[in-house]
Formats: sequence, C-alpha cells, structure tokens
Amino acid sequence: MSGILFDLDGVLYLCREAIPGAAAAVAWVRQQQLPHLFLTNTTSLPRQYLVERLAGYGIQAEPESILTPPVAAANWLRTHIEGPVALFVPEKTLGEYAGIEILDSQAESGAAAVVIGDLGRRWDFTTLNRAFRLLMQEPRPRLVALGMTRYWRAYDGLRLDVAAFVAALEHASGIKAEVLGKPAAAFYRDALAQLGTTAAQTVMVGDDIQGDIRGAQEAGLQAVLVQTGKFRPDDLERGIRPDAVLPSVAAFPCWWLRR
Repeated sequence: MSGILFDLDGVLYLCREAIPGAAAAVAWVRQQQLPHLFLTNTTSLPRQYLVERLAGYGIQAEPESILTPPVAAANWLRTHIEGPVALFVPEKTLGEYAGIEILDSQAESGAAAVVIGDLGRRWDFTTLNRAFRLLMQEPRPRLVALGMTRYWRAYDGLRLDVAAFVAALEHASGIKAEVLGKPAAAFYRDALAQLGTTAAQTVMVGDDIQGDIRGAQEAGLQAVLVQTGKFRPDDLERGIRPDAVLPSVAAFPCWWLRR
C-alpha cells in the first residue's frame, strides 16, 4: 500500500477545531513522501478556503491536493453536458464552475443539467420545487448530485446533507442522479487517477461508515474508520467491516507502520 485518501471534516477537524494529533499525522505522511490526497464531500466551500482552513490547523495542503464534488462535477459537466446548467450550490463555490454556461437563478425551464449541492439553511419549498420543475421539463435534464452524504456534525448537532434533497428529487421526478462525490466509485476513481495509485495500493481514512468506508471498499480500496466526527458506536453493527478502526487520525502513522 502506498497511497492515502484523507477525509477532512470529522477526521482532520471538527466544526471549528482541529482533531488533536491530526496535524502531526499529516506531517508524518508528508515526511515519508507518501502520495496522499484530501478527499471531501464538502460542497459549500471552495478549495482555496479549505487550504486556508487547514493551514489554520497547522496542516499543509495545496488546492490541487484537494478533490471536492464541485471540482469533479465541473469536469464532468464540461465533458458530458451541452447547454445551460442550473446550479443549486452555495455562492462561495461558483468559481469552481468557470467556463460552464449557467442558467438564470430564477428560470424554471431550459436546463440541460440540474446540480444539487448542500444549501443548508437556504433550502426551502420554493427552492426545492424549482429544482423539481426544471427536472420535469422536456427534454429531461440530467440530475447531478454533489455526493450522497446523508448528514454531518455541526457545532449545534447533526444536520441534513445533500442526499436527503437528492433522494426527494429522484423520487418525485423519476430521474436517477449522477453522483459526483462519495460514495460513488467514479469519485474514487478520479481520486486514484489524480493520486497516481491503484485501488489495491490505496487506503481511505474517514469517519462516515457509508460514504467513506463502504464507498471506498466497493471501489476496491482499503478503508480505515476513525472514531471522531460523525462516528457512532452502532456504525460497527451495520454489517460494514472497516479494515481498521482507530480512535482518531492521530493513530494512523502507528497503524501504517504496523501493517
């Protein structure tokens, strides 16, 4: 094994604080010159912001070392879609879609694709119904999901993530979403291509038993579950068997050396 994929939120930091020992673990990986990539389902923040946030926790990263669903989606849209795209994404991430024709934010027809990200508190009936109306137009547009994360842990507790809203739109429109984020195997393949390793050579380190662990294993990677972030004890009773379970990412270097 030679490659490492690190999730961000819940693994390296939680809410507004670094996970103790995370900076030292990533520094060790860099010192060992191990190929690594930060693989996150965060859809509300651009890569440059994530670089600056990591730096604030003492973790060195470059924009090119972070793969997010908006980046993967923009690449996919440029290749597969002809026509305007309706974006339901936070304004901070609009820069990731440079060069793509964007539909007017009030239009209810004319989309070649409808992209659904995590709008958080901006989701309301009118916004969700606009996405539904766009999907019901002929010719039917493609539905693009920026990951299928079910929920995440914020400073005030658990919050719904993008999967809940994508599932509602899939059910109502009858259109199956193209998932460009975890747990989709295509997202992991994009990460491996960028990392330059094979699935058998790579391990995913995450706190999400579904998106990080099951998703990585189904893509052929090994997967290490950390007991921080959204981890819950009953995650280990769902029939998904991580290749290792660590108290936190701080224990990762020792696990790597013991393999």
